[in-house]
Amino acid sequence: MPDLMHDADAAAVNALRSSVMRLSRRLRHQNVDESLSPTEMSVLGTLARCGSAGPGELARKEHVQPPSMTRIIAMLEAKGLVRLEPHPEDRRQKIVTQTEQAESMLAASRSKRNVWLAELAGGLDEEEWAKLREAAPVLEKLAHL
Repeated sequence: MPDLMHDADAAAVNALRSSVMRLSRRLRHQNVDESLSPTEMSVLGTLARCGSAGPGELARKEHVQPPSMTRIIAMLEAKGLVRLEPHPEDRRQKIVTQTEQAESMLAASRSKRNVWLAELAGGLDEEEWAKLREAAPVLEKLAHL
């Protein structure tokens, strides 16, 4: 575990936080559909990764309150990107499923962002690119802890 009392660890944590936030902000601007908020895109990404889910489960995964998720789902449904289906075991509940339109839009968005990031990484030398390739699984792990 990094020791924030140790100058080198504190500096590394600070640099990681700052660079991840800046890179994330720049990646968000590479969106293919400007009508979607970052939160809406995140919900669609969660559905793509995890499959259909109930509103409560989505709220937990996205770290938002259930009433907020209900509004997000309603906006996505109005845009034709998700549909609500009956829960297979409890008819009082609904399951949120992404539509084919959402899948296509996410694929286009991923492609655009990957091309942008690959072009950015083209400015790295071979040693830097090798380090980044090695760091990618660690960053992925951090993102899902």
